[in-house]
Amino acid sequence: AAQRMAWPVTSSTATTLVVFLPLLFWPGIAGEFMKYLPITLLVTLTGSLIMALVFVPTVGGVLGRKDDRTVPPGVDEADLLVVQNPYDRLGTAGRFYLATLRRVVGHPGKLLIAGVLLLAGAIGAYALFGRGVEFFPEVEPTQAAINIRARGDYSVEERDVLVRQVEERILGMPEIESVYSRTSLRFGGEEEEDLIGRIQLRYVDWTERRPSAEILAEIRKRTADLAGIIVEPEEQESGLSSGKPIQIEISSRRPELLPDAVAQIRAGLEHIDGLVDITDSRPIPGIEWRLRVDRDQAARFGADITTVGNAIQLVTNGIKIGDYRPHDADDEVDIRVRFPPADRNLGQLDELRISSASGSVPVSTFMTRTPAPRVGNLQRVDGRRVMTISADVEEDVVADTKVQEIAAWLETANLDPEIDVRFRGETEDQEEAAAFLEKAFIAAVCLMALILVTQFNSFYQAFLVLTAIVFSTIGVMLGLLVTNRPFGIVMSGVGVIALAGIVVNNNIILIDTYNVLRERGKDAIDAVLETCAQRFRPVMLTSVTTVLGLMPMVLGINVDLIGRNIEIGSPSTQWWTQLSTAIAGGLSFATLLTLLLTPSMLLLGERATAYFRRVFRRGAGGEALPAETTQRA
Repeated sequence: AAQRMAWPVTSSTATTLVVFLPLLFWPGIAGEFMKYLPITLLVTLTGSLIMALVFVPTVGGVLGRKDDRTVPPGVDEADLLVVQNPYDRLGTAGRFYLATLRRVVGHPGKLLIAGVLLLAGAIGAYALFGRGVEFFPEVEPTQAAINIRARGDYSVEERDVLVRQVEERILGMPEIESVYSRTSLRFGGEEEEDLIGRIQLRYVDWTERRPSAEILAEIRKRTADLAGIIVEPEEQESGLSSGKPIQIEISSRRPELLPDAVAQIRAGLEHIDGLVDITDSRPIPGIEWRLRVDRDQAARFGADITTVGNAIQLVTNGIKIGDYRPHDADDEVDIRVRFPPADRNLGQLDELRISSASGSVPVSTFMTRTPAPRVGNLQRVDGRRVMTISADVEEDVVADTKVQEIAAWLETANLDPEIDVRFRGETEDQEEAAAFLEKAFIAAVCLMALILVTQFNSFYQAFLVLTAIVFSTIGVMLGLLVTNRPFGIVMSGVGVIALAGIVVNNNIILIDTYNVLRERGKDAIDAVLETCAQRFRPVMLTSVTTVLGLMPMVLGINVDLIGRNIEIGSPSTQWWTQLSTAIAGGLSFATLLTLLLTPSMLLLGERATAYFRRVFRRGAGGEALPAETTQRA
């Protein structure tokens, strides 16, 4: 067995290895996250190949049962699997399979057309009834955040009052383990300018609470009557992208066009169903007071900019005169001097006086105070001013579906020609991941084709194995439809690539046995039937064990052997449901194709070869060709 199956097993493992090899070069954050999967598989599959070729035959030779059957005269022991009668060991399922195969193997063309129609039907059915496409699977979070937004020139104390109102509505919820609130004038980063506060929540264990979506929906209801603020619950980010799933970047070389364009696009998004928490980066209305000092006039009174600045700090943050470290603290505390709270106002700026060589002089003598619109954060990308619009989606709504809907609306929005609109964030990451996986899949198929041609010395048989990869996507689509899950670019995409390496294994074993039987002089139809009788049990075993091994991940079952506990739907299983569903569904359908379509296509290839040989023998004008030419053909 080891001698007979060494090359097929090696080829099967090599095709799986080359499938995961391109994934090692996956760029970006997605590549950093997923690179451990191909690394682990490359190491373990190499070890399994050594195990299958060396250790298993050795252990089998020591512990295996002694076979009383004798080897026929003139037959090598390595060929014993070929000459034994495979029909003797078929069970009920095997006999039913062979009976079905005998009926369909004579109609390979019809079976091929049926496969193509099934492929088109599965893709069409998923396009109509599927959940769409998403970048990364959603995982039940352990934390959440509540963003409080308000448009106005509020002091930090006024903002804190508004944040406290939201905090009081949340504190009584038993499903929240802890609450951390923060109020600030400037959060920094990429947050919207009207963000006045943020409340971070930590949930209790997922087995003791409702899903996070239901908890956040209740928070929306509890805070809906609060006037003057916008409360936006936000789940913990567990994917590969940051921020809201829909991010639109508006840029132009004429910055004055951006506010109107942002307002127009945002107004359009307000009328699209399924979008929530729409925000933009336009600066909030406000006034800045600009103080200008006439240096020449100040010099006449013996004053300078530093003196005036120190006087102004008495009204604002105060003048630092030293520092002090309390005995119960590790950090120093600034000691500042400033006016009492009642005197910290704009009117006090006009009454400020400074000491000079001429005595006490009002700063208004050489300082003017003028109002101006407040300037927010200015953002540039590639030297062009940009503004952004962000939006979240409702529960059970796929962001990619809404992105396509928004893109279709933008084509009819009649924006200014000098305005450029691009989708950023998750959409951009999704496009990059899809482009890489497409290239990785093509590279993997090319490497597999090279191995298959080397193994079979036949372009047709190599092509036949590769077509099984295409037809296996029928099972992927049907599996996603049955489980009602979206097609994940990262997880389902990797699942399809992994499926390509798994599907070819059974086909390699099947075709290799067929080629050996043909070399022994078997007729094509007899070789096909005997091959399927021999390989029915190995093909079913490998497929069934693989699918059964994936079922806990498909069903979201987490088995805790140490704690003797079985959990269904735990957050740790939600990472892998898309990948396992793609492999299990595709492999299940691919096994059916391997047992029915592959033998039929082998017979179709033999018939086509025989037909072209007959045509070639006739030669030009219907005359027979010389024997030497026919033999070379």
